[in-house]
Amino acid sequence: MSKAVKALMRKELSARLAGTDSLAVVDLTGVDGVSNNLLRRQLRERNIRLRVVKNSIARSVFAELGLEAASALLEGPSAVVTPAEPGGTEIVSIVRELLAQKKSIPALQVRGAMMEGEVFGPDRVEALSRYPTRAEALAQDVALCLSPGARLSGALLGAGGVLAGVIEEIRKRRAEGGESGGETPAGE
Repeated sequence: MSKAVKALMRKELSARLAGTDSLAVVDLTGVDGVSNNLLRRQLRERNIRLRVVKNSIARSVFAELGLEAASALLEGPSAVVTPAEPGGTEIVSIVRELLAQKKSIPALQVRGAMMEGEVFGPDRVEALSRYPTRAEALAQDVALCLSPGARLSGALLGAGGVLAGVIEEIRKRRAEGGESGGETPAGE
């Protein structure tokens, strides 16, 4: 491969990975053509891109973009999986999708992922897939914030409901017996 072609490949990969701080690396060795096309189509529908890369070029681009920690995942034939655009699909969702695809394509190997500078090797990818996405984490935070308020409101409304019931009963008894000085019968 000529230097000019390598330079073009480096430039194209650099442009595609610009602004990305998370990625996954897979090995497609043994994946047949039909499964490969189906995999790429299903990933594309979820705004995820898969690019087969030359390891030496990928390492230099990773170093350029501050992703050099992910270079450890580049061993043998490699493909880089990223969101279609920076800030798109989160790496947790990407890893979940890759592991789901692995069930139907056993030859697909998820080598690892990098999330915000931390590398998750093949042994930790399953754990990464169990992390909450940003939306899930925000929903959990909101639920945690609202829970004490809901409990307090329930406690106040519960006691207030009992008090309102007592006052209503007193009002009904007075209405039935007339306004006889405001006394209630003994024992109530």
